[in-house]
Amino acid sequence: MQLDKVLHVEDDESIRMIVEMALVDLSGFTLLACENGADAVAQVEQFEPDLILMDAMMPGMDGLQTLVKIRENPNCHNIPVVFMTARIQQAEKQQYFDAGAVAVIEKPFEATSLGDDLEAIYQRFIASSVAIAQD
Repeated sequence: MQLDKVLHVEDDESIRMIVEMALVDLSGFTLLACENGADAVAQVEQFEPDLILMDAMMPGMDGLQTLVKIRENPNCHNIPVVFMTARIQQAEKQQYFDAGAVAVIEKPFEATSLGDDLEAIYQRFIASSVAIAQD
């Protein structure tokens, strides 16, 4: 399985634009950008992303609260979530993993390799999901 559809949740317009260039123009992914958690919760099921790239710090619903809301939808339990944050202390990083994130990417990120990085994360997620299913 290849990564194709990414839901990006980010309140900063300039970061949304950089991610769009990185994922759509450079990597050829289908991208749906949401500027807040409520927008993401409203659109995630219809868009059916392969992966969610989520900002951690957002006004209103932050990334963790958004993830909890998305996981309330039974059709969204198995979508891998990658957090993107400038605050990368180990305790905070652990919070994201405890909430179900599969990876954390530090801001500032390398735009030219973001698509490859997400593809690698997605492939590890798929491989681990298959391994768990076989146990």
